Amino acid sequence: MPSIRPLFAVRRGRGARRRTSPVVVVGLTAALALTVTACNGDEDTANAGATASASQSGGDKLQIPDNIKDKLKERGFDIDKWKNGAWKNWDRDDWLREADEFINPIIAGLWDPDRMREADDPDEDKGVDENDLSGDQGVTDPTPASVAAKGVQTAYHDNAPEAGKLLFDAPEGTMVCSATVVEDPANPGKSNLVWTAGHCVHAGKSGGWYRNIAFVPSYNDAGKSAAELENATKEDVAPYGVWWSDWAQTSDQWIEQGGATGGDGAPYDFAVLHVTPEKGSDGKSLEETVGSALPVNFDAPAVGKVSSITATGYPAAAPFDGQKLYQCTDKPGRLSVVESDPTMYRIGCTMTGGSSGGGWVATGSDGKRALVSNTSIGPVTTGWLAGPHLGTEAKGVYDSVSKKFAGQ
Repeated sequence: MPSIRPLFAVRRGRGARRRTSPVVVVGLTAALALTVTACNGDEDTANAGATASASQSGGDKLQIPDNIKDKLKERGFDIDKWKNGAWKNWDRDDWLREADEFINPIIAGLWDPDRMREADDPDEDKGVDENDLSGDQGVTDPTPASVAAKGVQTAYHDNAPEAGKLLFDAPEGTMVCSATVVEDPANPGKSNLVWTAGHCVHAGKSGGWYRNIAFVPSYNDAGKSAAELENATKEDVAPYGVWWSDWAQTSDQWIEQGGATGGDGAPYDFAVLHVTPEKGSDGKSLEETVGSALPVNFDAPAVGKVSSITATGYPAAAPFDGQKLYQCTDKPGRLSVVESDPTMYRIGCTMTGGSSGGGWVATGSDGKRALVSNTSIGPVTTGWLAGPHLGTEAKGVYDSVSKKFAGQ
């Protein structure tokens, strides 16, 4: 049986290494976990001298409330050192799984074109046997036939305007996931909310929140090759800017159960981010900037009763390179990881690590598209992906982030 992998990838230096009652939990930033997404690490390209900025004007002063600074210092974390390279320090005492304050200051220029491009090339998988997911655990349908991922037609913004790449730093290096712009009920038409996988913001039970989380809508909009991107400008790879997460939340279940392999926590592997532009956006929200945001359907038909789902993402593990946007469309079946947990959607798809967190979209009875899931897990050998059915817990996370920024 094939192994199940976490779909994120890590790059080290010039080489690459890959590992692939509602409750609301708040957090810092990050991604690393159980999906078919890729996360890559490139510590050599990190810009330790980058200027830190918490304002849209790009100043070099971190504007963090004094009470939060004091709390962080009590834990041995000096925010004044952040802009001098402390974002690279993953001392275990600082990387707290139970951290109750969100901190992700903008480091202007950190995500330059080279660093974005090179966070996409894993070459080693870790996983668990697929038998671990197919025991007597509720209802699981037969493994779906593989569906070849198809490249999204360029310009990506014209055909999948809500999709983008999520970048972040983890102890292993620079990583990538995929993400989707979603509507904000508290700010209609002016959303700054992004949907992704829980493992793309928090390491689960074995670790803490990731850092330097940033969203790039319509990454590489023209679909250029990796070779063509070597001399690309920031406008080429990030035509709609770089948007830093200033808040992130995932499920309590992911924090307590989430693991780097297998299905632990996967039925609750979702997260919502609130973002702000690195360089300002003339007062425009993310939704206004990209021109679209998807509604989220928390009342989608039961798993096994949806006629068709389209998954979108930036797969980064071979045979893909993380630079181009792909999609798979299939009728979803059922995957039960643990009998007591919600059944997951599963579709045939050859997308690999890096696609984790990417949105799963279905057309409702009203004829409108809505996000109904996100990529969470898949086998090491590719062929299928699974995503959580979004219910009460997911709505709790979503509503909490929306209310926090109501009117802002």
